[in-house]
Amino acid sequence: MFLSSYENRLDKKGRVSVPASFRSHLSNLGYNGVICYPSFNNQSIEAWPQDRIEKISNTIDSLNPFEEKRDFFATSILSESINLQFDSEGRISLTPKLLKHAKIKNSMLFVGQGKTFQIWEPTIFEKFKVNAKKKANLNRAGLKWELQLNK
Repeated sequence: MFLSSYENRLDKKGRVSVPASFRSHLSNLGYNGVICYPSFNNQSIEAWPQDRIEKISNTIDSLNPFEEKRDFFATSILSESINLQFDSEGRISLTPKLLKHAKIKNSMLFVGQGKTFQIWEPTIFEKFKVNAKKKANLNRAGLKWELQLNK
């Protein structure tokens, strides 16, 4: 899983090192890179393993091909996605479009989200995190454990 948060900086050539634990998890899944796209939920970059982006693509494909919302999702996610491969040092080169969307100039925060991760400008994330903690506290009763019995 992608857990915790790590801050890294762009180097002089515009590359950033992906945290070792994130690269290790992707490698264990059989990937040497990550799919990134501009989040439409917030000012961050979504970073997903190939299998997760395939899952969302299949979900989009299951929608009626003549319905507008199918095109909305495909355009918002798939057409904006880019497959970024790790170089020999474990770095990726985020596109100017992705950096602009997240308002990242130099420093960025890699934020684990379990099966995916996000990349944020650190001060924007801190504001988001304060609000997220308040909302999570208000909605904590909605997070329930599902008991599964082995049969």
